[in-house]
Amino acid sequence: MSQMKYLIEVEKGQPAKDGKPSIGPAYRSIFAKDGYPPPIPGLNSCWDVFRMSVEKYPNSPMLGRRETVDGKAGKYVWQTYQQVYDIVIKVGNAIRSCGVEPGAKCGIYGANSAEWIISMEACNAHGLYCVPLYDTLGAGAIEYILCHSEISIAFTEEKKIPEGENKEYDFPEKKKSDICTIMYTSGTTGDPKGVMISNLNIITLIAGVKRVLECVDEKLTSKDVYLSYLPLAHIFDRVIEELFIFHGASIGFWRGDVKLLVEDIGELKPSIFCAVPRVLDRIYGGLTQKISAGGLLKKTLFNFAYSRKLSNLKGGSKTDEASPLSDKLVFSKVRQGLGGNVRLILSGAAPLASHVEAYLRVVTCAHVLQGYGLTESCAGSFVSLPNDMSMLGTVGPPVPNVDVRLESVPEMNYDALSSTPRGEICIRGDTLFSGYYKRDDLTEEVLIDGWFHTGDVGEWQPDGSMKIIDRKKNIFKLSQGEYVAVEHLENIYGGTPGIDSIWVYGNSFESYLVGVVNPNKLALEKWAEENGISGDFNSLCENPKAKEHILQELSKIGKEKKLKGFEFLKAVHLDPEPFDMERDLLTPTYKKKRPQLLKYYQVFLSSTSI
Repeated sequence: MSQMKYLIEVEKGQPAKDGKPSIGPAYRSIFAKDGYPPPIPGLNSCWDVFRMSVEKYPNSPMLGRRETVDGKAGKYVWQTYQQVYDIVIKVGNAIRSCGVEPGAKCGIYGANSAEWIISMEACNAHGLYCVPLYDTLGAGAIEYILCHSEISIAFTEEKKIPEGENKEYDFPEKKKSDICTIMYTSGTTGDPKGVMISNLNIITLIAGVKRVLECVDEKLTSKDVYLSYLPLAHIFDRVIEELFIFHGASIGFWRGDVKLLVEDIGELKPSIFCAVPRVLDRIYGGLTQKISAGGLLKKTLFNFAYSRKLSNLKGGSKTDEASPLSDKLVFSKVRQGLGGNVRLILSGAAPLASHVEAYLRVVTCAHVLQGYGLTESCAGSFVSLPNDMSMLGTVGPPVPNVDVRLESVPEMNYDALSSTPRGEICIRGDTLFSGYYKRDDLTEEVLIDGWFHTGDVGEWQPDGSMKIIDRKKNIFKLSQGEYVAVEHLENIYGGTPGIDSIWVYGNSFESYLVGVVNPNKLALEKWAEENGISGDFNSLCENPKAKEHILQELSKIGKEKKLKGFEFLKAVHLDPEPFDMERDLLTPTYKKKRPQLLKYYQVFLSSTSI
């Protein structure tokens, strides 16, 4: 493959040898062409991230929550960096007075709040392993983590902490290699795995993201504001908040109710908004519904402005130059709906549909970026770049503190050395975890010669962006001997207009595939109206004509993408309820729990003889 715009080659590829698959070249971000970002002076641990910001920005607002006035939510009230530091010292003293020593495990069990951050910083100050706990893991998993990690002290909501003395004694020495948190990943099967994250992982990531943002003229400052609503128990939000703390920026907490999220955004007016695709899908759905419900004139004006701006963006115009008049007259209400100050929207944890990403890039008047990473790689390993529409549908190039290569997956026909390189994404660098706590066997399966094998299959794009196309483990064989890469099919079928989500299933006893679809409510109701079919959304999902319509739409996409005959679906079940965590069908990071889906939809599967 010819030299890619955003990458430099650091190692040559290797052909298949001794039964091992071929390996593609190792690449590094162009932003690291002269080497990785150097260590930030004075930054040796996560405690230094906070301590240095307290010294630089003692009076800057750090943590905010909405005050309650006459039973109603009011403005955000703030604690400064110095005020938070003073509380952290007291909490740290209280922890040590309980006889807890450096290296002990401290659990944090609760929703995002100032107290969560204060508890975390107290752990950082005294060299404790912070072990986040969260409800969506399930009661059994929480008990497992408490025992497995040997937690000796924990913070939970609505528990008062002894105030102790506000006296600074000597903090224990902390090394970069020290573990600062054990983050348990829910996984789709088996017990949660404790991912050991070190100080080095987080401070390396901070340096890398700082380099990227500076290179694209979007660097963070102490004036930036972030809304904390994604779970702090997950690596995505944890590292984002560490990044904000490092820059002396402000973090405001939501009220914990998704129905009130938009109202909290409007009050806080964040400058950076991070989200998972499920949240952005809801925003997209709400906006498109409003436009459809508007008058003909408004709809026509919006569509004209949208098409014009999208065309200009694809032609190379920068976000703020693509259509300033449309931004002011047409899209300003959308921008105000996100508080009016958002300049960066970052999506992570799962793939964001290309049509949703394109739509939001146009109407929010902000840069919409996709990132990719795992808990094991300390979240950020790739991120798309502003003002480059060619990266639509990709996760962008690697961040400038890792090396990346693809490893061929012969059984799935993915070749890392082909003209279009495809294979398992492997990552090397100082952001990689130290291992799974008490599970050396699992660590050795994924960390091989310094390379972390992600299990995700990617495809290099001509410019050096990465596109996630499949999952290595989600492969099975049909009865006729054909292999099916199910996530690859779900990604293709997921782009079908009129559906929100799809689960594809098959097994080695049958020769065909079936699917469970979450149809888009607005699209299905519109189709029903146009075809003279009555009934509410739930009854439409039971209607055989609706199922036939969705199946035809899926087949149309399959033909467009030149799928093989056995990759087409024979039957579908329409579920009006989106796949959710409440029914244990999704992990907390919105990955499908396939064994649970199989069990839940067994009645449908039985009716199709599969």
